[in-house]
Amino acid sequence: MQSPHNAFKAAIAKPGAHIGLWLGLADPYAAELCATAGFDWLLVDGEHGPNDLRSMLAVLQAVAPYSSHPIVRIPYGDATLIKQVLEIGAMTLLVPMVDSAPQAQSLVRAMRYPPGGTRGVGCGLARSSRWNAYPQYQHEANECVCLLVQVETVTGLEQLDAIAAVEGVDGVFIGPADLAASMGFPGQLGHPIVRSAIEDAISRVLAAGKAPGILATDASLARHYIELGARFVAVGVDATMLARATRALAADFKGSRVSTVVSNDY
Repeated sequence: MQSPHNAFKAAIAKPGAHIGLWLGLADPYAAELCATAGFDWLLVDGEHGPNDLRSMLAVLQAVAPYSSHPIVRIPYGDATLIKQVLEIGAMTLLVPMVDSAPQAQSLVRAMRYPPGGTRGVGCGLARSSRWNAYPQYQHEANECVCLLVQVETVTGLEQLDAIAAVEGVDGVFIGPADLAASMGFPGQLGHPIVRSAIEDAISRVLAAGKAPGILATDASLARHYIELGARFVAVGVDATMLARATRALAADFKGSRVSTVVSNDY
């Protein structure tokens, strides 16, 4: 058996937008429901969603039969955690708060087996190798994994060109909520100065030959960033969608006493 091909990695290397959904509910049943919707990719959130290693595994197993590619956002760029998440079967990782090229380089090494990296070898215990059912996994894995780094601070933007130039970084995700806060506009994801910075970042990532990505739950903003060349764009969040729908339904029957305001800070 040959190790599986990472179709998402291949897809974002070319022009065109791939539409995703954020999974923050940390529930495999809800994740499987979302996997039937037809999104190109689903983001399993381990930074702000209440996920641990076992719940990430359960979600990966739940969405495996479907065509949506699962991406796991880990809470921080720790080499041991990266190893564990790869071994439960994630092929694409999103790492938050990347502010420098050396930080990105260390993440690339953590994603790869020696001699190209520092990832520890434990194929016999790993779902990623199907417990050695993929006999060449150790030799094929480095080409299968996909690293997306999240730039979401003023410092990160200042170092964006160097970060995007790191070999082994496949895409750069612009974190709009943290970026807006870092720029002095907390909660104002559509502020003209924030938008201008995001637009410039998308252009710079494309110029480096890498794939830009973003989360934009405002449909007009999402379409705008797609037109600029963003290649992986999340257009919704499961928790937000459920909160809005349930609050709107309650308000419809109980009047304006029920708030329908939901924050989009991710």
